[in-house]
Amino acid sequence: MSDITIALDAGHGGSDPGAVYNGRAEKDDTLRLTRAVGKILEMNGINVYYVRDNDEYETPFKKYSGIESLVYKDSGIRHTLAKNINKELADAGFEDLGITERPNLVVLKRTQMPAVLVEVGFINSDTDNKIFDENFNEIARAIADGILETVYSQTTKTDAPDTGSSPDIPANYSMPA
Repeated sequence: MSDITIALDAGHGGSDPGAVYNGRAEKDDTLRLTRAVGKILEMNGINVYYVRDNDEYETPFKKYSGIESLVYKDSGIRHTLAKNINKELADAGFEDLGITERPNLVVLKRTQMPAVLVEVGFINSDTDNKIFDENFNEIARAIADGILETVYSQTTKTDAPDTGSSPDIPANYSMPA
């Protein structure tokens, strides 16, 4: 196994279903997708820590259509990671709403590592739900590929402090199959 560990947090859960639409609960979609992304990362030699792997935990939600990544500060590896994930999810069919700084969001503020919160579509959007259901495996792969692209592009140890600069992706880089 790798010396790299990626923490994945499904968000919502327990008494907080997240957004609910036509009997569908966001907490169930996020948990299913988080587990799928984790399996892909593990198959690529990455250690995965699941913050939530059952029906617990609470976070806020908002309603849009498309995907968006939230970061504590939009710089360094956080920016690179969010940009790479958003690019991959846009390729999977979602509208990219960009990267938003959320310095007061507890799940980002209290994290002692580079963190990105990804809003993968919005449950109150029939279009997003269709994309989510019809492209589920591609979406899981897109998130994992965004993470892997970021991890593999690092030229220094992953536990080194975030310097605020984004490393260049090597010209010979290719996404693992």
